[in-house]
Amino acid sequence: MPDALIYLDNNATTPIAPEVRGAMTPYLSELYFNPSSMYEPATGVRRAIESARESIAAFLNASSAKELLFTSCATESNNMAVFGPVRALPQRKHILTTAVEHPATLEVCRELQRTGYDVTFLSVDRNGNLDIGEYVRALRSDTLLVTIMHANNETGVVFPIERLARIAKETNPSILFHTDATQSFTKLPIRMQENFRHVDMLSFSGHKFHAPKGIGGIYIRRGTPCRTFMIGGHQENERRGGTENVAGIVAMGKAVELSQIDHDREMQRIAALRDRLERGILENIPCVEVNGAGATRMPNTLNVACHYVEGEGILYQLSESGICASSGSACTSGSLEPSHVLKAMGIPFTAMHGSVRFSLSRYTTEQEIDKVLEVFPSIIDRLRRLSPYWDYVENRPREITRSEPRTE
Repeated sequence: MPDALIYLDNNATTPIAPEVRGAMTPYLSELYFNPSSMYEPATGVRRAIESARESIAAFLNASSAKELLFTSCATESNNMAVFGPVRALPQRKHILTTAVEHPATLEVCRELQRTGYDVTFLSVDRNGNLDIGEYVRALRSDTLLVTIMHANNETGVVFPIERLARIAKETNPSILFHTDATQSFTKLPIRMQENFRHVDMLSFSGHKFHAPKGIGGIYIRRGTPCRTFMIGGHQENERRGGTENVAGIVAMGKAVELSQIDHDREMQRIAALRDRLERGILENIPCVEVNGAGATRMPNTLNVACHYVEGEGILYQLSESGICASSGSACTSGSLEPSHVLKAMGIPFTAMHGSVRFSLSRYTTEQEIDKVLEVFPSIIDRLRRLSPYWDYVENRPREITRSEPRTE
């Protein structure tokens, strides 16, 4: 294994920023107090939680810090955003989502479907885009909830949440709208009283933007019917029981603050590196396409489909070269099934198993991208030598001829 690790799997998780680690460390040592206790050292810890809440709420342009709840992760937040309205409004039985959601939303909707709810799973086209007409036709008078992710974790395709939420409210103001912003949070503009003013709930997770794992959040607009399902103590304004993860909350507040330093320039730099990687792959490897190329995408995400090779072999050889990438969602990496996102997009079978996701961060360098471009074409070349579907001499797909059936 090479000494220098090149980490390009930031949609799975990000390294903790040194400044974030410094901010959280005291709450793992001398400031260990339970924030619900009444003595002064504990009330100081409580103030640190509320300071982080106010900072993140201001970043989101929320009308009140009380609209922000801290959770353990985006999976919990997504569960709350779906089960909360279901418990609050049990008479409404229709939920609208997409076929390409993260499992933290998709599996919750499937579970509700098994218990009698009517769930519509919207399709996407080859570029990963939704059909707005299909979306409009799917909205109903008894629709309880629309839950659609802001940006896809595998392809980086961005959905027009502002437009979708507005259409839902114009159809019926009582329809609730939730978006999973786990991948877009701190990267794309999210202003709850401006461009996201029709969104009722929004989920996010700290470990996607250089905070630690185990801390997430959910924005719930004031007045949104959403009953708690984490029942216990009085924490989080009695909306989510359980002793708060103080160190994680402080860390996430610091990570949000760091994300805004020179934000636009940094996003442009990351996008330029992503485009450099994309261009180099397309120019140097035949029979490769970009999944989601015709859609608006996150500036840090590139998903490439390499025809006639297996993604497992690609990832193994990248790892041998000290390069970390993935084939899709880390939450489904134990499955042998092809990505549900790529299946929904209609990616050909010859490429579905050979798709690789590279996701960049603020720590990604130009030298690292150049190293990937040096290594990646040779990996694909070696694997295609072993493929029965690739003509290595001609450097193109092999022409498969079927023998004609014999006739007597």
